[in-house]
Amino acid sequence: MATVRTFPFQLTGADGGPIRGEVRSQGLIEARPAVVICHGFKGFKNWGFFPHVASRLAHAGVTAVSFNFSGSGVGPDGESFSEPERFSRATPSADLEDVRTVWEAVRGGGLVPGLVLPPTMGIFGHSRGGATALLHAAAHTECRAIVTWAAIASYFRWGVEAVRRWRERGSLDIVNQRTGEVLPLGVAYLEDLAEHEERLDPLAAAGRLQAPWLIVHGSVDEAVKVDEAGRLHSAAPTTTTDRVIIDGGSHTLGARHPWAGSTVQLDRAMDLTVDWFVRHLF
Repeated sequence: MATVRTFPFQLTGADGGPIRGEVRSQGLIEARPAVVICHGFKGFKNWGFFPHVASRLAHAGVTAVSFNFSGSGVGPDGESFSEPERFSRATPSADLEDVRTVWEAVRGGGLVPGLVLPPTMGIFGHSRGGATALLHAAAHTECRAIVTWAAIASYFRWGVEAVRRWRERGSLDIVNQRTGEVLPLGVAYLEDLAEHEERLDPLAAAGRLQAPWLIVHGSVDEAVKVDEAGRLHSAAPTTTTDRVIIDGGSHTLGARHPWAGSTVQLDRAMDLTVDWFVRHLF
């Protein structure tokens, strides 16, 4: 099996702070397709399955680019939410700006020393990162393939009463179920959705998408119900979009953090994902 190496990078995020990321590849001096990987809400590039998805892609000959959104709240150690003030200012528009920054750095060939321009590029996203990946792909016709897992069909996930309290208090407490940490999310998130309602509509983006799209969703997803995959699929071009429902798959397809090994559902999703990118990027 070919050796995969990891190369760290740092860019400037939408909030003026760092975007911390890494490139996984069999080599930088050969022109290889590249895939940008977008984590979801309360996620980060080192969470659970993300390093394994990146490694699988790299072993298939793809350069995999992972990063933490500037509003992830995760600090330099790559594991802990040591930057809660950045999390509090996070918005979907900032996520899109971060993706564009990483994407353009990869396209320009200067993300890490020696990385040549990729001949083709694709994008992968999970949960909220799936919607972000979709919006980016719909706006960038040079994106040749997209895969999403458990993608949301709407960024607006809260009821009227929750939003009222959110605005009244100036923040919404987001609990990290794994660590018990409470991370306040500011009203900038709500203001962003109100101001950019049309631009931040995943269903509208699905209708504009030109790249071949694989939608993967677990049948027992507890966080993003499986009908959201159906809504996205119905909005997308029928000839270039496939939907696969993984039987028994949860929101993370059974994966946990810290990594505790793969599952049948996750293996199936990774196989489908690698095959999709190989088929459409090479």
